[in-house]
Amino acid sequence: MEKLLIKGGNTLNGKIQCSGAKNAALPMIAATILCDEKITLKNLPYLQDITTIFELLGSMGAEILLDEDMNFTISASNLKDIEARYELVKTMRASILVLGPLLAKYGKARIALPGGCAIGTRPVNFHLDALKQLGAKIILKNGYIEASAKKLFGNKIKFDGVTVTGTENLMMAASLADGRTFLTNVAKEPEIIDLADMLNSMGAKIQGAGSDEIIIDGVEKLHGSEYSIPADRIEAGTYLTAAAVTNGNITVEGINPSRLMKVINKLEDTGANLTYDKNSISISMNKDRPRPVDITTAPFPEFPTDMQAQFSVINAISKGTSNIYETVFENRFMHILELNRMGCDISVQGNHAVINGVSSIYGAEVMATDLRASASLILAGLCAKGKTVVDRIYHIDRGYERIEEKLNYLGADITRLPS
Repeated sequence: MEKLLIKGGNTLNGKIQCSGAKNAALPMIAATILCDEKITLKNLPYLQDITTIFELLGSMGAEILLDEDMNFTISASNLKDIEARYELVKTMRASILVLGPLLAKYGKARIALPGGCAIGTRPVNFHLDALKQLGAKIILKNGYIEASAKKLFGNKIKFDGVTVTGTENLMMAASLADGRTFLTNVAKEPEIIDLADMLNSMGAKIQGAGSDEIIIDGVEKLHGSEYSIPADRIEAGTYLTAAAVTNGNITVEGINPSRLMKVINKLEDTGANLTYDKNSISISMNKDRPRPVDITTAPFPEFPTDMQAQFSVINAISKGTSNIYETVFENRFMHILELNRMGCDISVQGNHAVINGVSSIYGAEVMATDLRASASLILAGLCAKGKTVVDRIYHIDRGYERIEEKLNYLGADITRLPS
C-alpha cells in the first residue's frame, strides 16, 4: 500500500492551477446516461473516483473516448446492462448517482448499496423515497436497490433531509419525467447549479438550482452537449490552508472565490491576508502562529464539512483555544486521534472538538481514514518538525489530483513511497 513521506518545515510559495471538481464531475458523468447522443466533458480531474465511475459506465456498455486534449467523450446510448455491481460501487458512494438516470431512461435499475468514505451514514432513503414519489417501485434485496417504473411522473417533493446527491439524482430523473416536478428542502451547493447548467445545455428545463426550490419540466429526450467541469473549491481551500499552516504565500488560479467565501472569511480570521478576483485567490500568512477560529459546519453557503479536517490543523497550531462543531456528518473526527499522535491537543465529545493550540507538532507515522482526513494529515506533516509518513493514501487519490506534485511545486518535500 502506497504511503507519503513528508519532511516538514518548508514554506509554500508560488502559483498553482485548481483542478476540475470531482463533486461536479461525478453527477455530470452519470447524467450522460440520460442521452442517446455523445457528451464531451472537459477539465475532468484525474482521480480514482472518476476512473471508478467510468468503469461503472463501461461495464454497462457505454463508450468512452479520450482525445489528445484530455477531453472525454461519452456515448451511453443503448446500454446493455442496467446494473451497478458491488465490486465497483463498494469503493464510492457516489455510484448511487446512476440510479435516477437509469430509471428515467430505461425504466429499471439494479444498484448495489454504496460504500465510500467511512464518515457515518449518508442515508440513501432520501433518494429512494423521492423517486417513489415520481412513480418508481423500489425494493431492497440481497444488498441491492431494485427500481422500476414504466414512466416517471412529475410531483411536488420535499426531501426529508438536505442531500446533495439526492437532489442531483432527482434533478436527473425528473428531467425525463412526464410533467412538472417541484423539489424543496434541496441542497444549494455550487455543484447543484453546475449539474443544472449541464442538463439545460442538453435540452432539460430546470430552473431555481441553488435556491430553496428547484422546478423541472420534464422533456421527451435530451441531446448531446459539451461542458467544462468547474474548479474544485475544496481542493482550492485545502491548498490555501496549506499555505496558512506553513506561513506561505500562494495563489490558486482558476477558482471562483464566490464558491469559497466562508472559507476565505475564516482564513482571514486566523490572521492571513487574502486577495481575490473572479478567477483566483491569493493568501499570505505572516504571523508566527495563526489565531484560533471557531467553526460550525453546515450545508452551502455555510462552512463546508469537507474543510473541517483541514481547519483542525490550523487551530491545532494556533495561539489559543477553538471549537469545531460538525453538524453534517457524524463520525467525522477520526483524524483527531492521528493528529494527537503528532502532538496536537484535541478532545472530542460527540460532534464537538475542543482544540488547544500548541507551539509545535512533530512528525509521526499516521493513517488516513477518509478523503479529507488524509488531506489534514498531509497539512500537519507540512508544518510538523521532522518526518511524517501517511499510510492508506488511496483515500487522497480519490479526491486530490497529484497532490504531492502540486505541493512540491510550491516548495514542499513529499515523496510517494511504493507499496
